[in-house]
Formats: sequence, C-alpha cells, structure tokens
Amino acid sequence: MNRPTPESKQPAAAFTLVELLTVIAIIGILASLLLVVIPHVITAAKIKKATIQMNDLAGAIQSYESAYGHFPVSKAVQAAANPDFTYGAVFQNHSGSVTVGTLVTNSIVLNAEVVAVLMNFTNYPGTAVPTPDANFQANPQRTAFLAPNQPGDTVSPGVGTDLVYRDPWGHPYVISLDLNDDGLCEDAVYGAPAVSAGGINGLILQADGSYAFHGRVMVWSAGPDGLVDTNLPANQGVNSDNVLTWH
Repeated sequence: MNRPTPESKQPAAAFTLVELLTVIAIIGILASLLLVVIPHVITAAKIKKATIQMNDLAGAIQSYESAYGHFPVSKAVQAAANPDFTYGAVFQNHSGSVTVGTLVTNSIVLNAEVVAVLMNFTNYPGTAVPTPDANFQANPQRTAFLAPNQPGDTVSPGVGTDLVYRDPWGHPYVISLDLNDDGLCEDAVYGAPAVSAGGINGLILQADGSYAFHGRVMVWSAGPDGLVDTNLPANQGVNSDNVLTWH
C-alpha cells in the first residue's frame, strides 16, 4: 500500500487576506487610470479622423478645380462672395448660438452644396429634390471626387441624407473658398481680427485689417466641444480645440 509522502500532506498554497486586498486595490487603481485615459484616447482618435476627413475634403475640392477650372459652387454663392465664401453652420457657445458662414439671401449655406457635386449626387438621397449637380450640370464628367461614410441619417458623423458632411462629433465641417482668385482664402470666423489677431495659426494680415490663409481652401471643425466663439482668440477657450486643415 502506498503511503502519502510528507510533501503530499502539505496544504495547497493560498492567498492571505492581505494579499487579496492588495490585488483588489491594484486592480482598482488600474481601472481608475483607464477611466481617465480612455476618453483622451477616444478624443485623440476622433481628432485624427477629423483631420484625415478634412484633408480629403480639401483635396477633393482642389481636384475638382483642377478638372473644371473652378470651384464646385453655385452662381448664387459666387455672387455672394465678399471677397471669399464660407459654407458654415449654426454652432453654440457659452452665450447661446452663433451663425458661422456667408449668407445667401439671409440664409446660411451648409457644405451640402459642395459635397453633392464632389460625390456626383444629382438628387438628395431618396428624394426627387435636385442638388446643385442636377442633370450633372456641375459635374458633367460624373467623377466621384469624394467617397466618405454615409450613415443614413442627418445627425451622425459622415455625409447624411441631407448631404451635409459632419465631423466625428456630429457637427458640419466649415469650408471656405478663395472665390476671388487672389491666392488668399478668408474664412468668416478666422478672418476676424478678434479671432486671429497677431496672425494666430499662421494667417496673414490684410490691408483691410482682416486675416487670410495663404492658400485657396480652408476646412475646419468645431472640435470635441462643438463650440465656437467669434469674439475669442483662436487659441483660447472654446476655440482652442477646433481642428484646422491649415494648422
């Protein structure tokens, strides 16, 4: 008959109460660190995504101009340019709402006009309502210069059924175009001295006191907070997290 050896009679090793409490404490600390880090990682990823999307959008606009010799804008927008044009949106700030963009017949114009032409949409999805590219008049070559995600609604990031291109936080991208062909692009927000005084973000002071980008296309996002203040410097407060293609 085999008898148990002395070693087999020893009890199995086990955690002491102190060791268990120490492990639980360490897990709690790591979890709390993750709760702090994860939101920053997600925000950084969205900022990177917005930057890529805006650069793709600016590149598509420039490709269209190379193909046709002009920007993908309507005659009404061209006529309203003073000197350039900003496709904007209504944003919020701590004081309420602020309208960003150049007005056409007292209305703000969102980026859908440009996006429809770049994506070769002649009608708004699921409707008989024509876009500025009706009958391919703005894009006769029928080239799809832009192919972003289409979420199928009018609030999610991507190009909605209203053809508005929204950033990763669900806010419309702002587009400004050099429509007077002087090589300088003036944005409705960043052209203001109150926002860009001193040449913040590398903008150039013009003779009339406004600021402009030395280039032809500007695209920007209101960033993670979705807030814009037209009376605050670009690097302060709610404007400091805006995402810009030229900076």
